[in-house]
Amino acid sequence: MTQKHVLLVYPAFATSFWSFKFALQYLGKKSSMPPLGLLTLANMFPSDYHLRLVDMNVHPLTDADLQWADLVCTSTMIVQRQSLEHVITRAKRAGKPVVAGGPHPTSYWEDMEDIDYFLLGEVEETFPRFLHDLEQGTAQHCYVPQEKPAITQTPLPRYDLITMRAYGSMLLQFSRGCPFDCEFCDITKLYGRVPRTKTPEQMLAEFDLLYDLGWRGALFIAAVPGMLLALLILLTVREPARGVFDSDAARKLPAPPISAVLGFAIRCRGDRDLGG
Repeated sequence: MTQKHVLLVYPAFATSFWSFKFALQYLGKKSSMPPLGLLTLANMFPSDYHLRLVDMNVHPLTDADLQWADLVCTSTMIVQRQSLEHVITRAKRAGKPVVAGGPHPTSYWEDMEDIDYFLLGEVEETFPRFLHDLEQGTAQHCYVPQEKPAITQTPLPRYDLITMRAYGSMLLQFSRGCPFDCEFCDITKLYGRVPRTKTPEQMLAEFDLLYDLGWRGALFIAAVPGMLLALLILLTVREPARGVFDSDAARKLPAPPISAVLGFAIRCRGDRDLGG
């Protein structure tokens, strides 16, 4: 691949609970949250790759976008399946190779057609290998991680690639994996039953990044039940007055009582044991 123009495409949500289509219009927003998976993947590319992100819930995918690209990378949930099929059709018509990842391909990749490369599951370990193989002309059809990665190595999301004001909130991820096994949820299938978390330093870096980019709106933090409390306790104890919070108010917050910290430690141990 002589040129290195990569188009990151997030297909549109079908009208459903997850689209928030009718509620968002009252907020003057196009989408509830940005495509965190693609934003994180973007920071795994070397600096000599030119990236463009199209969130089809915010902006349409144009023919000019596809003509610009040398590679089209997509990430989808099942509710975006129909839109993904349209993206694939257009990309193949334009002669562009397509990469598919995310929860939908991870579960149903064998039923999907016209995909050149699959990146299944979590990609911290497989993506560098895929990119190396792609540059060497030896890329495989399907990449599957051998183990769950430590997300302490996950890079900062490239929030600078999106129009932040188009979203109702910014999305951050604190943990993956869940000790519970709810029948309606596929989190355990995707991420396992043992929770893995980012460090407080990682989360503070993400908060600071959003603040420096001018974000002052809501934050949605994806975390296992109980794990978010751990993050808030750690931040209150260790970093009570960072810029993402109102510093004067934060300085007045008392440190949590030791009983709260110990109580949470017991709960975490119980969750870990439940996770196996």
